[in-house]
Amino acid sequence: MKRMLTGLQPTGVITLGNYIGAIKQMVKYQDEYESFIFVADLHAITVPKQNFNLKENTKSLIALYLACGIDPKKNTIFVQSQNEYHANLSWVLECNAYFGELSRMHQFKEKSKGKENFTAGLFTYPVLMASDILLYDADIVPVGIDQKQHVEIARDIAIRFNNKYGKTFIVPEPLISDTGTKIADLVDPTKKMSKSSENQNGVIRLLDDLELIRKKIMKATTDSDSIIKYDEEKKPGISNLINIYSSLTGKTIKQIEDEFKSSNYGTFKKVVADVVVNEIEKIQKKYYEYLNSGIIDEILKEGINKARIYAKSKYDAVKNKIGFYN
Repeated sequence: MKRMLTGLQPTGVITLGNYIGAIKQMVKYQDEYESFIFVADLHAITVPKQNFNLKENTKSLIALYLACGIDPKKNTIFVQSQNEYHANLSWVLECNAYFGELSRMHQFKEKSKGKENFTAGLFTYPVLMASDILLYDADIVPVGIDQKQHVEIARDIAIRFNNKYGKTFIVPEPLISDTGTKIADLVDPTKKMSKSSENQNGVIRLLDDLELIRKKIMKATTDSDSIIKYDEEKKPGISNLINIYSSLTGKTIKQIEDEFKSSNYGTFKKVVADVVVNEIEKIQKKYYEYLNSGIIDEILKEGINKARIYAKSKYDAVKNKIGFYN
């Protein structure tokens, strides 16, 4: 069975878009791959944040993923900063990475644009990401299209190290899913739903108040003709609601169009709201059960113990290849 690795930053609450577009895919992947999932808290500090409780966010993130269906029996789940080998290997890989290739990283250019001061960690974090991947001989790394470049640089570094010191690392492949539905902003359906959106009425978070969620859906932007038909170009708002309803019910777009061919937008929005609220209510119930149970600490302890075995073995192999004194 091939090995898959996923890193999750504990920066903010998960949205309905994240749940439908990514997490539901991860739940499927856990039956197809040997899966490692870690909280990328070292990555979370590359950009300074105010009013940010890293420890609390880490626990909350794990509880949410468990509540969404991530099975701790099928995944090795751990916290990145608890495994010293990530940072240790990152330094070695930094010494095998080039300034030019790091300066060309899209996300670095975007996050540093217009800033006189930014951390060195923001510049070098693609190498830490490479370390995360290469430590565990991950064959597959699921990423969005905006993260593909990070897997590509991990591949380049792995190949460069293998050529210099002999076969050491598996060269990973990005997994860019085309099956996960992309959920748009409820206010501006031409944009994806993002937790950083300026207008929070367009964003549904999995820990939002249930009645607030209902109100956001009922106020969602649509068009003026009241025909419930899927057309992303001409009717992006209603198409987005159809996507949400389809993803949570398993119904096809054709089935939905037929089901609501005699209905108006208000009726359809109410049905969508009922389905979304019911789904999120179940997630929230499980979330608070996990958060208050004490089981998260047990899961993370078991996960880090397993992860360290893999990471130490790989780092020791790297030290031997380079010639560090043992």
